Amino acid sequence: MYFYVKDDTPGCTEQACRFRDDIHALAERGAQVVGVSVDDSTSHAHFAGKYNLPFPLLADSTGETAARYHSLRGDGSPGNLAKRNTFLIDPQGRIAKIYLSASPSRNSAEVIEDLKRLQGS
Repeated sequence: MYFYVKDDTPGCTEQACRFRDDIHALAERGAQVVGVSVDDSTSHAHFAGKYNLPFPLLADSTGETAARYHSLRGDGSPGNLAKRNTFLIDPQGRIAKIYLSASPSRNSAEVIEDLKRLQGS
């Protein structure tokens, strides 16, 4: 699960497209990708369609989910944005790895490498 700042911005687009391009390598490792931002579902639908994103984008318009993962910028008032953090969650629902201030260009590859390491291959 990765939190991102805003739909259709340069860094967030790069990060989403890298997850898109690596989706088969992630799936081979049993991983599923879910993106989360405070944008609404209409914005997510446009963003996902424009870049052919094959994974769900969740609308956290209240920022409640981002706040629970310590991934919300600001005090939780309207207009706050999510931080660019990624959480690798194991099959039992435990957080196996946290990527704070994840790099849009490297995040997907880092997740794949950590999946390999965690799975012992």
